[in-house]
Amino acid sequence: MSYELPSPAKPLNIGTRGSPLALAQAYETRERLSKAFDLPLEAFEIVVIKTTGDKIIDRPLKEIGGKGLFTREIEDDMLSGKIDIAVHSMKDMPTMQPEGLLLDTYLPREDVRDAFISPRSSGLADLAAGTVVGTSSLRRKAQLKLRRPDLEVVEFRGNLQTRLKKLDDGVAEATFLAMAGLNRLKMDEVPKSAIEVEDMLPAVAQGAIGIERRATDMRAADMLAAIHDGPTGQRLAAERSFLAALDGSCETPIAGLSELDGGTMRLRGEVLRPDGSDSIDDDMTCAIEDGAAAGKAMAEKLLSQAGPGFFDWRQ
Repeated sequence: MSYELPSPAKPLNIGTRGSPLALAQAYETRERLSKAFDLPLEAFEIVVIKTTGDKIIDRPLKEIGGKGLFTREIEDDMLSGKIDIAVHSMKDMPTMQPEGLLLDTYLPREDVRDAFISPRSSGLADLAAGTVVGTSSLRRKAQLKLRRPDLEVVEFRGNLQTRLKKLDDGVAEATFLAMAGLNRLKMDEVPKSAIEVEDMLPAVAQGAIGIERRATDMRAADMLAAIHDGPTGQRLAAERSFLAALDGSCETPIAGLSELDGGTMRLRGEVLRPDGSDSIDDDMTCAIEDGAAAGKAMAEKLLSQAGPGFFDWRQ
């Protein structure tokens, strides 16, 4: 080993956003590294970094710059050496990383499904026409409008706890959260029902944690390799290839999910008009090693079917 392992005196700095869910993901990363190398938890320091996306919560993401708003400050601190690695929710990550950074480590994926959250209703079918539903996700908004155009959808920004409080305050009757986040925070008390992926295809990479590092940091590369989950990496290679080929941003409602069965991958994808008036989807199988190529091919197929103007409608 040509490098010195972290120690309480010289800890490895783990960068993260400061929400309870982001911290839970950073703690999981720390625990996995600690066990993998038989090091005390104190050999790893959690560094909280407030991002622009965390500071501005009263406007839709598409109005203030998109997904990169949750990563830019963290990545700047990594490039400057203030932190060594960064822990991210993969569904928040742009498909391209800044020069000098790599995102090639994933922890085992959690439940990929969306959760329907409401203190009084058990599911979408129970909601009366005109009921207010809150969500900040263009994908969820478009999928909801496609299935229930009679419902009213309002903007619902903020971390998981903030959105639950808005629900308690009566801002909306229902909202959606990721089952993965609720599970990681052990929030069994939240009134929820899981939405099967056949009914609402999740966001690309939903339920996955990614760990980013400097490309030249071989110590971080070797340490992260010890906790990398190969199957999650294979699934995300396909999903993020699909997203990248669609030029996915916070202005485009896109859903995608890959699943493994032996040596085979099933990939499903969906693109929607932002107003939920139309959608196009596809479903294919391929060899696992062909996942990235399949994701790109599926995206090109859906784009050709969508034709010009499919995404022109704007909120």
